[in-house]
Amino acid sequence: MEVKFPELVQPFVDYLRFEKRYSLHTVTAYHDDLAQFFHFVNDQYGSVPVKDISPVYVRSWLASLKENDISSRTINRKLSTLKSFFKYQVRLGVIEHTPMANVIAPKAGKRLPVFVPEDELAALLHTMRFTDDWKGLNAKMLLNLFYSTGMRLSELINLKERQIDKSKKQVKILGKGNKERVVPVSQPIIDMITEYQAAKHKEFGKEEECLLVTEKGNKLYSKYAYLLTKQYLSMIKTLEKKSPHILRHSFATHLTNNGASLNAVKELLGHSSLASTQVYTHNTIEKLKEVYKKAHPREQ
Repeated sequence: MEVKFPELVQPFVDYLRFEKRYSLHTVTAYHDDLAQFFHFVNDQYGSVPVKDISPVYVRSWLASLKENDISSRTINRKLSTLKSFFKYQVRLGVIEHTPMANVIAPKAGKRLPVFVPEDELAALLHTMRFTDDWKGLNAKMLLNLFYSTGMRLSELINLKERQIDKSKKQVKILGKGNKERVVPVSQPIIDMITEYQAAKHKEFGKEEECLLVTEKGNKLYSKYAYLLTKQYLSMIKTLEKKSPHILRHSFATHLTNNGASLNAVKELLGHSSLASTQVYTHNTIEKLKEVYKKAHPREQ
């Protein structure tokens, strides 16, 4: 009996949202990957029952992605989607075996994180004159909180006032999979938050659940935060990429360069695996090479 795409995917999407507690962005990415795969199968092979999907179908799809110059990193993400999906079908008893067992993922080269050098970021944050309107207030909060905490964009726009403990000078962050982590912040950041809250409560006359709001007093949304951060990072002329994630990379790289252990940085970033954090050692190694070149007698 053939099972249609929506009938297969909706229970899986619900599982990701309500059991795994994945973000809407992640769930959408999973859904789109599956829609793309099943569209390919239907287009190339016709209506195929899910139990008859074999590694051949998956490999054919991978070949088509490579022909369209899709990066290895993106292909691996799509493979991860398929693995999770078929594993879920086995769990439900829809199929006996996953077709992903003999599918080999392409090797993806490691991408080094782009970050802002310490001196350039310090100059931006200390010399920047933010306007007194909500755009200026939000820009100041976004830049400083991104860099001071290493938060992801989704984590920051969803940050609640109750997650900030001013007496202990720390922020409780709700990360991927609803995992909580605590990140310490400096007194100047606490003062900045206090001033922002006072202005917000005075302007809108009510307690807002989320810390950051728009000019209308509504919860800040992703595009607003992204574009505003990008606008101010554009003032750093040497920076090629200007997304909020660059400040997360800068947070981690600067900590590592100044002696923080990888395990500590891992916890602060909310990584589930140390392997994800190890990429931040790249700049430490480059720094060691520079010291070696300047100090070793054979290099002089």
